Amino acid sequence: MAIDTVTISPKFQVVLPQRVRERIRLRPGEKLQVISFDDRIELIPIRPMSKMKGFLKGLDPTFKRDRDDRV
Repeated sequence: MAIDTVTISPKFQVVLPQRVRERIRLRPGEKLQVISFDDRIELIPIRPMSKMKGFLKGLDPTFKRDRDDRV
């Protein structure tokens, strides 16, 4: 995983690096959900459910769950 750096413009805009745009298949005009958590910002593409088919393919569903997870 490579780390890219962006610069905030005077209008508080940033350009997402091409490598990132291509990796998550972003297209012009797509909307992103913005989540801030402490000193971190996350951008999450908003995609229709019809585009979600198969996005979990290859996910390993086996993991050890803590007893406290089931509240």
